[in-house]
Amino acid sequence: MIRYLIDANSAVYAMDVGNERLTRRIAECDAGEIGISVISYAEVAYGTYVGKPPPPEVLEAFIAAIPLVPFDEAAAREYARLPFKRARFDRLLAAHALSIGATVITNDLSDFADVPGLSVENWTD
Repeated sequence: MIRYLIDANSAVYAMDVGNERLTRRIAECDAGEIGISVISYAEVAYGTYVGKPPPPEVLEAFIAAIPLVPFDEAAAREYARLPFKRARFDRLLAAHALSIGATVITNDLSDFADVPGLSVENWTD
């Protein structure tokens, strides 16, 4: 069962910078406990496509280890109920996490501070 969804900035941070605390916490998760929403994957993959980190082979290795989680109807319904004050990718990810009862892993807690009921953790501190 997916307990955590890693957001785009933390995923890139884990792949590019290799923050020891973040990568250790990811490695401590049991198989299937952490995933990456297709929303976050799209954001990271676009960056890779335009030449930003991570390189394609690193991204492919990352998603081989951390499964993609589809955005479904339940997530879309949750998205419709959320307040919109900032980036749509963040709101889509928040809705996805709420719909499956997952905690968002991010290194910018303020991106999600105004989402009622959302559990968020920073694993880079």
